[in-house]
Formats: sequence, C-alpha cells, structure tokens
Amino acid sequence: MPLSPWRKAILLSSCLLCISGIAGGDARAFDFFGLFGTKDNPPPISSSTVPYSLTFEIAGDRKAVQQALETASTLYRLRGDAPLDGDALVRRAQADFGPLLDALWGLGYYNATLTFNIGGTILRIDSDPNAAIRTAETYRNRAVVPVQAQVDTGPLFELRNIAVSDARTRRPFLPQELPRRVVKLEAGDPARAADLRAAQARMVDHFRSQSRPLAKAVSIDPVVFHPARLMDVSYVLDPGPVAPIGDITVSGTQNVDPAVVRSFIYLEPGDPYSPEALADTRKSVATIQALSSVRIREAAALDAYGRLPIFVEVTERLPRVVGFSARYSTIDGPAIRGYWEHRNLFGGAERLRLEADLFLAPRNDGTHIKSVDDLEWSDLGGRFRASFLKPALGGTRNDLLIDGLVERDRTGGDRYGGYTSRFVDGTTFIRHRFSSTFSAQAGVQVQRGQTSDVLGQVDYLVVGTPVSLTYDSTDRPLDPTRGVRLNASVAPYPEFLGSTVGMVVSKATASTYYALDEDARYILAGRIGLGSIAGADLEDIPANFRFFAGGGGSVRGYRYRSLGPTGPFGWVVGGRSLLEASVEARIKITDTIGIVPFFDAGGAFESSYPDFKEKVYMSAGLGLRYYTAIGPIRLDIAAPLNGRPGDKPVALYVSIGQAF
Repeated sequence: MPLSPWRKAILLSSCLLCISGIAGGDARAFDFFGLFGTKDNPPPISSSTVPYSLTFEIAGDRKAVQQALETASTLYRLRGDAPLDGDALVRRAQADFGPLLDALWGLGYYNATLTFNIGGTILRIDSDPNAAIRTAETYRNRAVVPVQAQVDTGPLFELRNIAVSDARTRRPFLPQELPRRVVKLEAGDPARAADLRAAQARMVDHFRSQSRPLAKAVSIDPVVFHPARLMDVSYVLDPGPVAPIGDITVSGTQNVDPAVVRSFIYLEPGDPYSPEALADTRKSVATIQALSSVRIREAAALDAYGRLPIFVEVTERLPRVVGFSARYSTIDGPAIRGYWEHRNLFGGAERLRLEADLFLAPRNDGTHIKSVDDLEWSDLGGRFRASFLKPALGGTRNDLLIDGLVERDRTGGDRYGGYTSRFVDGTTFIRHRFSSTFSAQAGVQVQRGQTSDVLGQVDYLVVGTPVSLTYDSTDRPLDPTRGVRLNASVAPYPEFLGSTVGMVVSKATASTYYALDEDARYILAGRIGLGSIAGADLEDIPANFRFFAGGGGSVRGYRYRSLGPTGPFGWVVGGRSLLEASVEARIKITDTIGIVPFFDAGGAFESSYPDFKEKVYMSAGLGLRYYTAIGPIRLDIAAPLNGRPGDKPVALYVSIGQAF
C-alpha cells in the first residue's frame, strides 16, 4: 500500500534522527516515534537453555484480543529470557492459562478456549505436561521451540439486566438520583469487564460530584449464563452523606511561609465538596514556583461537624535555577536565551529572575548578512529583564510585581523596512487573584526610549497606569485540550503625568479549545487578537508601540512584524490597530505523534480601530507534533496565501508548546 505524504515525511524524519542508533546496531532506533512495532528475536540456540518463539493463533476477533493476551502472558513477557529446560518452558505455559482466560473473559468472551502447541504437542489446561516437556527438550541445542497459543474466542457475551441499588435502603436508585447517562450500560451491550468497572467508577464519581465525598462502591455481582451467552450484573453503591469542606491543613513547608500556600487555596471551610474544586486547588498551589509537588488528601471520615477535612501536602524544590534555550525559524532567524532565578528569596516564595536574550536583528537598510565575517555588532539585538514577584502580601491574595527591561531591537528587512528601537522600561503592579482562573492587576509604567524608521525618529517618555484582566480555565499550559484563555489590558499614557505622547493602548486576546472526543485526540482550537491605539497620530507614536502582524505567534508564513500599513518607499511602518485570528485542528495519530492543519489571518491598520482598508493577510500550513512529558515539540510549515512579491513560499517554525 503506498504511503501518504505525511507518513513519508515522518518515516524520513525517523530514519534521519535514528541513523546513529542504527549504526550502533540498535534495532529499536526505528521505533523512535512509536509508529512501527518491533519484534524481538529469540535468544540464540544454546545447550544450556531452551529458547522459544511465541505466536498467537486466534480464531475470532483477533484485533480486540491480541494486545490483551500479550499484556497478560508470562510467556510473552519472558520470551527474551530462555528457560533452562523443557520443564520450565511448559510451566510458563501452564501458568498462562489462568491470566489469558481471565483476559478473554474480561473482554466478554466467556466461552473462549485456549491450548498451547509446543513443538507439535498440544498442552491443555488439564492435560499431562510430560509429553510437552519431552518435545521441548528435543529442540535443545538444535532449534528454537515453536510455541503457538491457540485461542478460540467464541461469541461475544451481551448484557441483559443491569441493576444498581443503594447499600443503605437496598432499593434501586431513581433516575433523578442516578441518570442513565451516568451508568451508560444498556441491555445488548458487550459484557466487557472493563466497561463494567468504568461504569462503577462513573457512578461513584457522579455521587462525589453531588457533594458526597464518602461515596463508594460496595459490590459488583456479575452472573454469566453460558448457554444463552448473556450476563446479568448487579451493583451496590453507598452514596454517603452530603458534606461540605472542613478544615484545610497545609503541611510540608520548610523554608516557605505556609501563609503563602494558604493564599493560593480558594476553598474555605463550609464550601460544598467538589472533586473539581480539589483539582483546581492543586493546580493553583502548584503555580507557586518554590514548590515541586502538591498532593491533596481527603480525610477518611467526616469531623464532628459533618464536614470533610482536607490536607494539602507540599514539597519544596531547590531555590536556585539556571536555564538556557535556543530557537530558530527560517524567517525570524536564530535566538538564544539564558536566565537565573531564585524561587524563595526571603522565605515567602519571592521570585527574582534575571533573563537575557540575544538574537540576530534583521537589517533594514537594504544590505544583507552574507557570512559570519559580514556580521556587525549592530546586527545583534538583545534584551535584559529583571523581574521580582512577592506573592501573598501580608497573607492576602494580592501580589507585588516589579519588572525592569532594557532592550535594543531592530525589525523588518530590506523589502519591508522596519524600525530600530532602544528603551528602558520599569513597571510596578499589584495583582489581585479572585480565583485560580481569574485575576486583575493595576500599576504604573515608565518607559524612556528612542525609535527610528522611515517616518523619522521619535524620542519619547511615557508614564502610564496600565490595567489588565486575565482569565484562564484551560487544563494544561503548553497543550490545552479544553477551556478558555482571555487577556485584556488598557494602558493610558496621559500628558499630565509627563508623557510626551498622549495615547491610550488597548489589547485583547482570546483563545478557546474544544475536544471532540473523551480522549482529547481531536481538538479544535481558535484564537483572536485585537489591538487599538487612540489619541495620537501615527507618526508621533513610537514605532515599538505600533501594531504589526506576522511571525510564529501571529500570522505564520510571513516575516516577524512585517505586516501592516506602509509609508515612504512602501516600507511597513505599523498601525494603530490590529486584528489576528487562527484556527487549528489538533489531531493525534498515535500517543506521541500528531498533525495540525491550521489557518491564520491578520493585519495591522492605520486607523485606531480595524477598518480593513489595508490588506488582511492569510496563510495556511501543516504542523507536526511530538508529544513529550513536558509538552509537545512543535514543527510548523506555513505558506502565505496572498503574499507580497519577495515573500518566501514557505516558512518553518520549531519550538516547544502549541502555537497558542
């Protein structure tokens, strides 16, 4: 069967990445992405052992049972460890009868039969093993013993009667107490043990979500009718009493003030019990970077007031950390970053972070960097940032944030123009956390700098009072599968505070994520961004405050910050408003590999609000994701759909985490 283009690309990448392992004789190199199965060869023939090969010969639904049999089989797990003699080999086979039949029954095949063919001798569950032992010994020092597990699954059994009763009253639960959509078992469904256990877990979770923390399963009683190929199953559940949250105890802190941890717990004694609220609490406390782990433990019984005590157990991490990263795109070029961070500066989880970036700034004077010898100091851009966070001021949910930034940047290129900027910026904010998902902050910003572009040079000082809101209900920061993210800010820079440019800068971005299936293998993701600058003419606004589109975090396929209104010579000068939008379909092909077709659109506009008089640029592309424990490794290839003369036909982006 011919390979599709994306499979060819993955195969080629796998081969290139694994070539060193192949040269070293490691056959597993081809399975780097887990796309191709490996089949271990039996141990070499020896006079001191009896190596064997194992195959499964399945009559019936092979696809459904093959993996379950391999997981349950001792013969399969130990196939690389040759037994010492035929007796040991046959004992392994005899030990497999129980687990393999249990696996088949668990899949709903209660009339399944199993035999082993050991070198031509049949071994049944109740047969004399001596003949099989003698046969296996004849292969010693001659050949590998061929072993076949011969399975006949028989018909798949179905459910007939499903009963769920209350352990306290012995009566069935009413539909309003336990809806059928929770049980999800109907007469005629396959009688699989995994489905029965999943239904039991769903029912317990349902009662726990109704503020019944002590809900538990008392028993499950399946009765199989072999001639009729049917099963009746009875559940007995104890929903337990309705109970609120009790006292919340924090433990495990050694160098961090427990009051800081408590400020990130938004539950209070007396609040309704909810597993989701406990999960949110763990997520909230885990945002304290001085901590390495957070465990939420529930008491086994209610307290004297009928409430459920909660225990928050934390462990601390090493306070100091040093990091380094590098990134590259074919359009934006290379960049490196290094940082040093102290996560518990004064014992209150204060974070001090020093961070430096160095990147190649594109020339905007019509010349090019053709070689390393052609590189000049002015071709390097950089920024240095120092940030300080003091969480939980006085044990409250207010945080102090102080940031300082020094930056030199140059954007654009000979076809697009661009600008050069130098500035020093300082901000001080107070942030209030309303909940684990919603916060607001306000403060003061002072920035002095100089920008120059085709419109001229602007020397400026701005003093403002920015205000912003943040809402994030997503489940994972680098690879969200559900939820919404929203960031909105308004920053007025009035002249009466000393600003040389009186303006109001507003920004908002929103993204949403929706999983189409329970396993989140198919996800639709969308993002929209808006921006506006009011109160000043375009040429008076410093170039680094104007809006531009394009780049890996904007409209992929176009050079970074190369989209927007144009000035003299057709060079891009940026706009007073911005619109960006992206749509992605994130599709997992395996547990580690995914593809992401995407569409981006956006542009910047000369007016204070998007009026679409300037062109809206669009691009489309395909991304490859390799999912790791820390997040997906992203490789995106994007092509402009309505590009300008000179735009590259495709652009390549590589980074960690999803695009948004």
